[in-house]
Formats: sequence, C-alpha cells, structure tokens
Amino acid sequence: MTNRRSLLVFGGTGQTGQHFTRLALDAGHRLRVLARTPAKVTIQHDDLEVVQGALDDDLDLDALLDGVDAVVMMLGDVAAQRERQVNTAFVRELVPAMRRSGTRRLLYQAGGLSAAPGKRLALPLRLVRSTIARGYVGQHEDNEAVMRYLDQQARDLDWVVHRAGIGSDGPSKGELHRSASVISIGTFVDCATYNLRLLFDDAAVHTCDGSRYRRR
Repeated sequence: MTNRRSLLVFGGTGQTGQHFTRLALDAGHRLRVLARTPAKVTIQHDDLEVVQGALDDDLDLDALLDGVDAVVMMLGDVAAQRERQVNTAFVRELVPAMRRSGTRRLLYQAGGLSAAPGKRLALPLRLVRSTIARGYVGQHEDNEAVMRYLDQQARDLDWVVHRAGIGSDGPSKGELHRSASVISIGTFVDCATYNLRLLFDDAAVHTCDGSRYRRR
C-alpha cells in the first residue's frame, strides 16, 4: 500500500498498538490516536495527533472522524469486559458516526479465542478458552458480540476483523497471513504489521479470520 491515508486509532498505546502507530507513521500515513493517558504515546511525529480520551468518555465521534479514511480498533479491558460489553457498546456508536462522516473502512482486532459469527472454535481452542483463558471469557464474548453486530448490521461498511493469536513482545517470527482455520501465536510487532497490511486488503472485507505464519 503506497497511498497516504488518515487513520483514527483506538488502542494506539497498547502492546500491539504502539507497534502499529510506529509502523503506520513509517509508512507515511497520518494518525489521530485516542489515548486515556497521552504521555504513553512516546512517539513524536509531525503526522501524529494525540487526543486525550477513552471509550467511556463522552466522545465527539464526529470530530474524531473528521478527515479520516479508516478506523483501527485494538482495544481490550479485561476487568471492564467481565462486567459489560464495552467494545460492543462503543462500536454501536462508532458505526453510525462513520456513516455520517463517510469513513468506510474499519479494522477490529479480536482475540483468537473469540469465535467468528456462525462458526464454532476448534476443539483445542475451546479447551484453552474454558481452562487456561477462562478469566478472559467476558472479553471473548464482547468480541463475538462486536463481530455479530458488524456482520448483521454494518455490511454497508468495509470492515475486517483480525482474530489475533497474540503471544509476546519478542522479535518478529516472520510474516503473518490470513487464515480461516489455523491461528498462530504471533508477536505484537508481527500482529501490528499484519493489521496494517490487512487494513486496506479489499479481499479481506467482511471476514473474521485469524492469522498464521507460513511454513518455511
């Protein structure tokens, strides 16, 4: 992708988001990043605008989306999502605002243990979700509600969901590719690199796939 775009990023201070912010700026894009704590955005760049705020604030979404070509969401709050579906409530406000602004492209990063609409997780993933990752069930259910909403009520927008299997902040292990069946445990930087590539991949529109490393 060589075209310069203006991106609105939610989750730009997270573990994947920090890499995404750097990579997008290096690629020549303009970024508007919403941050609860702006000081966590350590990058300084002429094409980076940091706006203080959080999902539970009374955000002016029309102002945030002004001049924006695409939206990226890489958000998760395990404690809050145990109590309520934070991301779903926000996406239900974001989508109408995107329609008003004419912003058509959205990338939403979910977890690899969140099932795509109308599909069931593979048995090994179901076992992990019900045992090792049982403390994150609220987060997975929130992600699943977001995907159902996009699939059922927002197909007029060009959205794509990355069901990421994020593991660590180690060095790159290779290049991730879209996969409907197998999900690799990727590093934060590899997931961020893939998110940036996936964002404007027309072939991925309206998909909720995972990502995997190809065998050498």
